[in-house]
Amino acid sequence: MKLRYGLLTALLVLCVTGSLNAQDMGPTAEDVQNNLNYVWTIIAACLVFFMQAGFALLETGFTRAKNAVNIIMKNVMDVGAGSLAFFLVGFGLMFGTTAGGWIGTDGFLLSYIGDYSVEWSYTFFFFQAVFAATAATIVSGAVAERTAFSAYIIFSLLLTAVIYPVFGSWAWGSLFNGSGWLEGLGFIDFAGSTVVHSVGGWAALAAVIVVGPRVGKYIDGKPQDIKGHSLPLAALGVFILWLGWFGFNAGSTTTGDTSIALIALNTFLAAGAGATAAMLTTWFAMGKPNGPTTLNGVLAGLVGITAGCANLDPGFAILTGAIAGVLVYYATLFIEKFVDDAVGAIAVHGVCGAWGTLAAGLFDSAGFSWSVVGVQVIGIVAAFAWTFTISFILFKTISFIIPVRVNGDLEELGLDLHEHDDTAYPEFGNSKPKTPASV
Repeated sequence: MKLRYGLLTALLVLCVTGSLNAQDMGPTAEDVQNNLNYVWTIIAACLVFFMQAGFALLETGFTRAKNAVNIIMKNVMDVGAGSLAFFLVGFGLMFGTTAGGWIGTDGFLLSYIGDYSVEWSYTFFFFQAVFAATAATIVSGAVAERTAFSAYIIFSLLLTAVIYPVFGSWAWGSLFNGSGWLEGLGFIDFAGSTVVHSVGGWAALAAVIVVGPRVGKYIDGKPQDIKGHSLPLAALGVFILWLGWFGFNAGSTTTGDTSIALIALNTFLAAGAGATAAMLTTWFAMGKPNGPTTLNGVLAGLVGITAGCANLDPGFAILTGAIAGVLVYYATLFIEKFVDDAVGAIAVHGVCGAWGTLAAGLFDSAGFSWSVVGVQVIGIVAAFAWTFTISFILFKTISFIIPVRVNGDLEELGLDLHEHDDTAYPEFGNSKPKTPASV
């Protein structure tokens, strides 16, 4: 009897073993990790996409109610039309096979994916496209309340198709099929303090110079405070951006592993330090803690830590964010003397992006190195030289073809009615002109 049961047991084991060997044993650890990478990257891309809502609310709240529809339209089209421009041209320029380390030469319309799978090329494109939209929408807030919608859309498309991708290829090309000259030097910009934010900030600087200030911004050469209509909207926008930034920074690993823990923590702490430092700075300088500057302090801290979020210890992340919070206040005051930036985008993204890039070298957890800091400076200067110069030329060229701003009377009326024949708030509906007005 025992022998019979033993034989039956052995036969059963052999059958089960043969069946398992003949069939798929199930996902391996490598399969699970690979699938997790896809899921994490797509979730992070969705968080970055959601940041577009944050920018829309922030810019709307920081500007006057009569321009709210115009702000929303620009933010929608930054990601709507901008993603198409990035698909057609920008992605190839940024991540295609690089010519001499300067510019991508293939991959337009995702026509060439090299050694990558089709599925990963889709995933990677999605993640990078929402980054391109972020760079474009930085300009939207700076030139708000006086810029013609048609001129803005043309420039936004050029930024996502050419300006942003070319510099991006220098710093990030090897993330796909390229090999940029700047990353070859060892440039550190993990998630884009310079590649995304300074590029957007310097493009905004060029744009506001060309388009000029809002009516009433300067009286006898002195800047006047033109208050936004809703601080609660702006605050909601900042909290959405803060949330989305975890996808922006931690998602840049494109890998679902334990490395995202430090990145998420640094992102969180730097934003808090930026807010606290900005609030204290205004309290000492103005006598009371200032709401709009504190909100921009959150963003300053986030922009500042974006470059070094993966290579800074938490203490230095706090220091980086705190310095950015102080810097954004004084940079805004300085910039306001010369150009009209409606939301402080140049200080937040341009200046604090440059600071964060420098901080990634100064506070590198691998140890201080003058050569590393030198490369960081080269990257900062290269970003400004390329972005500001090309942006100024392109925006100026647009101004020779079509008007880039509305005239004074129509600006006073508001861009919502003039540019979109609509209003965000009922009280502005009665101001609609009886006859069509020209730009």
